[in-house]
Amino acid sequence: MATQKAVVLVSGGLDSATALAIAAAQGFELHAISFDYGQRHRFELEAAAQVCKSQRVASHVVFNVDTRIFRGSALTNDIPVPHHRDESQMQAGIPVTYVPARNTIFLSVALGLAESLGADDLFLGVNAVDYSGYPDCRPEFIDAFEKLANLATKVGVEGRAIRIHAPLIRWTKAEIIQQGMRLGVDYGLTHSCYDPAPDGASCGACDSCQLRLKGFREAGHRDPIRYVAGATGQITN
Repeated sequence: MATQKAVVLVSGGLDSATALAIAAAQGFELHAISFDYGQRHRFELEAAAQVCKSQRVASHVVFNVDTRIFRGSALTNDIPVPHHRDESQMQAGIPVTYVPARNTIFLSVALGLAESLGADDLFLGVNAVDYSGYPDCRPEFIDAFEKLANLATKVGVEGRAIRIHAPLIRWTKAEIIQQGMRLGVDYGLTHSCYDPAPDGASCGACDSCQLRLKGFREAGHRDPIRYVAGATGQITN
């Protein structure tokens, strides 16, 4: 019996690396897709390549998105990335690091790749617990997109269900890290920072860095990536 294929969205971050490992553990033949959309944290694309190599994916596509379609986001425009926000501030509304309709666009492209490959399963590492208020990281969004996928594709109409897997969506960051370590994920290959230094060191102060560091503290492990001098939150093993 042929191995089932899965398309996995791999950003290079902690969550997508864990989602990739989960898909691998479930026995899927892995086909990864990453997106170059002019993000200021472009080091994540290098991280994505390393993560895919470590998991021995069957193929890895980097899809280029015209940067002009994403406006008004601190990740794609000359807008300051917020630093040193506490949890109440992170939960107060949709942050300026939100990229308009990003996951809808990315999933749509990944769906096209999946159908062309004969893959019925898509994995992504969105999370609705330790996250920064993004509307396209919620379970309601994933459920709605899965319904759309089955209405919009030839295979869906013909009765071969498309499944969207978001295995991390209800986990804390600490639970994600613990599961990834059980699966042998090398988090030293990943990159999460929204506002890295020119040499790629993580700032330790943006929302993404703070959530990542909090997750490692709560998981009882030291984050293996590099941070700029003076960044706080690390623990000593």
